[in-house]
Amino acid sequence: MAADVSGTADIDTAEELGTQLVRLQRIRERKLAQMSVESGGVEGAAFVCLFRLLRDGPMRSSELATLVNSDPSTVSRQVAQLVEHGHVQRVRDEKDGRAYVLAVTETGRSVADRMHRKRTDSLGLVLADWTQEDRVALVDLLDRFLTDYERVRPDAPSGRD
Repeated sequence: MAADVSGTADIDTAEELGTQLVRLQRIRERKLAQMSVESGGVEGAAFVCLFRLLRDGPMRSSELATLVNSDPSTVSRQVAQLVEHGHVQRVRDEKDGRAYVLAVTETGRSVADRMHRKRTDSLGLVLADWTQEDRVALVDLLDRFLTDYERVRPDAPSGRD
């Protein structure tokens, strides 16, 4: 059950949070577009698939789509770009020899490592003047927010009229 946000301060805070999240999404979209240019045409969003495969290991495309909260056709298109650029390959599933799983190649690992270092360096610059206490608080609060967001799933149909 969703929390009551009827108090003015709570509504104001929720509205401001929404504004800041839209701002963050715009920054992220610009960064993804830049990644596409830098990577020779691979959509920036496709790298979400690459990083998920690195994190969780080889898997079927349908499982990947579920884990990245995307539809199978979008993931299929993104994976095709990653395969075309040599970042991912399709290999036989050891559990079911009739099926294929997606696995990151050494080229894909190299690209992901380079992107990870660049992201870490960029965030380091942003946080350079922050106190360690503020850095830790940001990470803790963001983790809490995202965990609760995924649990509550406010964007999911509620079934209420």
